[in-house]
Amino acid sequence: MGPVKWPRLVLAFAGLALLGVASGASGVVIPSQMRDYQVDRITIGALFFGFSTGYLLSGLGNGALVNRLGVRTQLTLGVAVYFASALGIGLHVPFGLLVALTFVSGAGSGVIDAGFNAYLTSQPGHTALLNFMHAFFGVGALIGPLMASRILVAGYPWQDVYLVLAVIALPVLVGSAALLPRRVAPPPDAEPGARLAQALRRREVWFGAIFLCLYVGAEVSVGNWGFSFLTQHRGQGDLLAGYVVSVYWLGLTLGRLLINSVSSRAGVGVVAMLYACFAGMAVAVLIAWHGPGSTLAVLGFGLLGFFLGPIFPTTVAVVPRLTPPRLVPSAVGFLVGMSVVGGAVFPYIAGAVAQGIGIGSLMPYLLLLAAAQVGAWWLIARRLRPTGRNGGAEEAGGVAIDADRPAGTA
Repeated sequence: MGPVKWPRLVLAFAGLALLGVASGASGVVIPSQMRDYQVDRITIGALFFGFSTGYLLSGLGNGALVNRLGVRTQLTLGVAVYFASALGIGLHVPFGLLVALTFVSGAGSGVIDAGFNAYLTSQPGHTALLNFMHAFFGVGALIGPLMASRILVAGYPWQDVYLVLAVIALPVLVGSAALLPRRVAPPPDAEPGARLAQALRRREVWFGAIFLCLYVGAEVSVGNWGFSFLTQHRGQGDLLAGYVVSVYWLGLTLGRLLINSVSSRAGVGVVAMLYACFAGMAVAVLIAWHGPGSTLAVLGFGLLGFFLGPIFPTTVAVVPRLTPPRLVPSAVGFLVGMSVVGGAVFPYIAGAVAQGIGIGSLMPYLLLLAAAQVGAWWLIARRLRPTGRNGGAEEAGGVAIDADRPAGTA
């Protein structure tokens, strides 16, 4: 298999950047949506569930979509659905229709996310490629709060943020239709539905799904409620809080660009690397929670994003070490889809707890999620197969990606 073509790689980066802009902007517009529709934190949680349901359903169908439609049609359709939903939300629809369009947006986003993840997982050196691609999610998420807060501070309505997202989606839509391969030949031994069923019978796939549920729950909880935490609990102004949330996404981007590369060069495998990230998350939460002044809030949010950064792409990258190659697209789709269930459930719980005892509860809540991730990662790490010659590292451009072995291997 030759190297991935650069135009397609750039397109994958742009697709994840689009999702990042949307994710980063969503937390900033939540207070405006609550005021506009006169709903509380619990009711606004319907948007989280609508989005995640669409994401999950499209993720479950990822393997079948790829094999029946081909990569080009699958991803073009996903971007088109996302574009249409963003445009519809930008028209300022009633709340019930907003929830329905958020479901459609989740379905389109799930196709984009699972499609590009599965495509790069099939390429040489996929661990490094996935970390770089997800770094562009962080780039987009860094831009999202800045863009949204600028629009709101300038006096424009919150729905204009979604019109901007529709405009950003257009070049991704054109690129998907023009650059991606038409079809990847499906393995001959099973139908797509059978491959999904086979993947779902593997415990390690479920452990990965639970782990990513917890991870995305933490990531989205910070993205959705961090702005409210800073303005309502730490007393920061809207524009400054928007910048701090952007620093969080900047940290996420830098973590994806740097941590895997530095760990690989130091001979640290993915298992130990993620355990170190969990410890860093805990320290960052304590700084953001108890650190006096805006400077430490910026530092805490930035470090929190930094240590969260490599977790999602690294988990996707180890899927080939957990399942046979023919099951990878279905497993990746399931993991991506299930992860966004966590992105709805756990932020909803965070909002419900904040409704009862105050938004200051966000930080201890994140500590609980970090502790749960440690347990879930331990279950995954015990089942990872060694890679490369003699159980060694996967090489990507001469850089060792993984030198860990599962417990009990020789």
